[in-house]
Amino acid sequence: MPTLAMANSRKTERTFSTILAITAAGVMLSASVSGRGKEYPKREPVQASAAQPAYCLAKHDIGQLVFGVSNNGTVGLPWSASGEQDCFTGESMPRGEYPKGSGSMYFWGFTLWIGAVVGRDTLVSTGALWFEWQMEFHPDEPPLGNMIRRSIIDPMRPEYEGAISEQDYIAVYTDTFTAGVQGLGIDFLDGRPHVPLGIEVTQRSFAWSYSYAEDFVLFDLAIKNIGRQRLSKVYLGMYVECDVCMEVLHGPATYSDDICGFLDRVEAGYLPAACPDEETVNLAWVADNDGDMSLTPEFWVPHVTGTRVVRTPADSLEVSFNWWIWEPNFGPQTREKFRELGTGGSGIPYGDRNKYHFLSNGEFDYDQIYTASISDLDPVWLPPDQMVAADVADGYDVAYVLSCGPFGIDPGQSLPLSFAYVAGGNLHTDAGNAANLPHDPDTFNKNLDFTDFAQNAVWAEWIYDNPGVDTDGDGYAGVFYPCTLSGGSEPVVEQIARRGDGVPDFRGASPPPAPRMWIEPQVGVIHVRWNGFHSETTVDNFTGNIDFEGYRVYLGRDDRRSSMSVIQSYDRDNYQKWVWDDSVQVEGRLGGYVISERPFTLEELRCLYAPNGCYDSLWHPLDYPRSNFFVFQSTGRDSLFYFEPQDFNRSVLANYLNATTQIRKRDLSAIEPTAEWIEDTSLIPDSLHDRVLTDDGYFLYYEYEYTIENLLPTVPYWINVTAFDYGSPHLGLASLETSPTVRPAISYAHESVQSVMLQDELQVYVYPNPYRADGRYRQAGYEGLGLDERTRPDDRVRRIHFANLPPRCTIRIFSLDGDLVRELEHDVDPDDPLANHGTWDLISRNAQLIVSGLYYWVVETPDGRTQVGKIVVLL
Repeated sequence: MPTLAMANSRKTERTFSTILAITAAGVMLSASVSGRGKEYPKREPVQASAAQPAYCLAKHDIGQLVFGVSNNGTVGLPWSASGEQDCFTGESMPRGEYPKGSGSMYFWGFTLWIGAVVGRDTLVSTGALWFEWQMEFHPDEPPLGNMIRRSIIDPMRPEYEGAISEQDYIAVYTDTFTAGVQGLGIDFLDGRPHVPLGIEVTQRSFAWSYSYAEDFVLFDLAIKNIGRQRLSKVYLGMYVECDVCMEVLHGPATYSDDICGFLDRVEAGYLPAACPDEETVNLAWVADNDGDMSLTPEFWVPHVTGTRVVRTPADSLEVSFNWWIWEPNFGPQTREKFRELGTGGSGIPYGDRNKYHFLSNGEFDYDQIYTASISDLDPVWLPPDQMVAADVADGYDVAYVLSCGPFGIDPGQSLPLSFAYVAGGNLHTDAGNAANLPHDPDTFNKNLDFTDFAQNAVWAEWIYDNPGVDTDGDGYAGVFYPCTLSGGSEPVVEQIARRGDGVPDFRGASPPPAPRMWIEPQVGVIHVRWNGFHSETTVDNFTGNIDFEGYRVYLGRDDRRSSMSVIQSYDRDNYQKWVWDDSVQVEGRLGGYVISERPFTLEELRCLYAPNGCYDSLWHPLDYPRSNFFVFQSTGRDSLFYFEPQDFNRSVLANYLNATTQIRKRDLSAIEPTAEWIEDTSLIPDSLHDRVLTDDGYFLYYEYEYTIENLLPTVPYWINVTAFDYGSPHLGLASLETSPTVRPAISYAHESVQSVMLQDELQVYVYPNPYRADGRYRQAGYEGLGLDERTRPDDRVRRIHFANLPPRCTIRIFSLDGDLVRELEHDVDPDDPLANHGTWDLISRNAQLIVSGLYYWVVETPDGRTQVGKIVVLL
């Protein structure tokens, strides 16, 4: 008899009715009791072989919403079949973290459900369902089943080819496995093994770091019938298992107070004030009931996340939203469509037929906070048990499924489904608002702020299908909103694009590509070099312009965005022209200044407006600010302008005496490459080769450098160079910049690897020495800086550092008696800035924390060079 893993101590202790119901059906449940929240069977990563699916878990972490996606129809950790590390990078995986680096958790996991009628059978194939633990989607064996990753970040990398976003993952999986894979079980209601629908799913997920797109991940699914029978009455759903808390506090006390609901319409904040309207967003959402704002701020979770469907196979369909709690087994049901689930309650949809009912019932459950408001006299909803209704209404451990259908899929046919998982900031702003629950849900609801959440959901739809863009060239560019601006002799009607043409774009305005960067450390300084060829020559695929504006150099003590500071910048010398427009409405009155063009260079503005033409050095746009506007007479009417710098106009490089930035060009004699040379470098004349190309093959004209000084040699620094554009103000887009937290370089300001490799004798040094347990090294930045270390206690992040190491060597730690305590192999690419640095975590080769004492260390290189030293450890 198969066993379904019951995985939570609170649920194990409180789920007696569910256990009895399932046991009566002949299905055994096993319970693993834990003192810290949900548990699930630990799965070792599946080793690829010809006989096993190519399971993979990959991390979306380019934006502010961080989670793992798998190639088995699941998202998050609970149902990963490949362990808890990113299969591409080996990095650990957070659970629905938002914002990045916060240590928070906004969902436990979510999975795909597909239900259909096949002949006389009602079947549902699922990624998973909590407690039931049946996983029915699986990838092929390698290499056919391998996940693919792509990225538009670096045009020089192979993953750039065919990329859509900064972080694409592509997975293909099917429901056709009936044996030999993890997670197959017996249907709860019908007592039969998994019966496949014959479905193949191609799943693409896209993420960006841009300010307008960093709070969501877009999923695009192609669902193909690879069987021989028509699939009728097909419903597609996303099941979300919700837990909201700081991950370090994950447990019944923190995840048993969640609330969920459905947000259908919000105010369209992007429309002019003269033409207010509502925007349909259709968001299923989950949040903590009070953001845990009664705790200290580092443990707050005041935000909200949820699911939005942005594309379905048909315009006319039913959408269902069903939520439930696990114990007591309860979920809202209408009087009209009540179904006896046979699971000991009204909420948990074990078995294919129950899942299909939830997918297809067409119900929109009331928001959870209204549970206590449903009475016996309610004409629509069956009343909840009043013994628990109040407890449910003020927050509980909750799950939901958002679904749509019906569709039909013939053999060989594919249907599309696109959805976004969206996050929004600061749903909770009042720590005392939860006191309104359970008895005053209306007031509680009014005090929630969905503004950011809804705005991000709108952007998710716009990235999927760009508004006002005729993608397929058939003459239809989408839905426009006529906004009438009254005033003047005649009303002005502005057509505002609100919807796309229905053809997916998966495209948004993007900053220029980040430059290629190299760093070279020395004692107390780090030299930064970058090449900006692609940054300065790439056309924005949204605006169609080369809109490069400048570079910023960032320095930080860890990789969090809040830790990275701009220490130097360069931007082109250009200006925004603000033009008076009688037709616009600003702050309730007609008329105001607007930007309708790209920035202008100083030379362009002089040619257009200076009295003495292009070479009039006395005319300058900054002489005409808003308080002293410029009057331009043309074709019988006056135009009013004023000018502002686009950025800071730090455009004079450090190569010149009147420099406004410390960034330098590496060679002022460099020649800008021609289009022919870019296409084929062999056409560069030999006499000019050294002025066009660097020794490593990059175009010299786009080479820059900057030296960061006065650095400590004993702590790590995170360094990055970003590129930014001038934005599209007339489209409502501010300047966009590549993220400083994407692929930063990490280095110590001590001898470079190349210098170490040239030394005849090793000159390794160790610090802190002595190592003291009370040394407050974490606060000083010597340890505990890694993303996966921030929530660990001090004794789990201890580090002794070895500096000036050669890139290949062996480090051995011995006790005074000569016993080997630990052996560390140091083998790092010499081009890696950390190749001359290593650490020891004070753990012995027996996986135990060492004791206080005097230890010897020995560093030995492959060529026989050796150095010996001592370490004192006081714990």
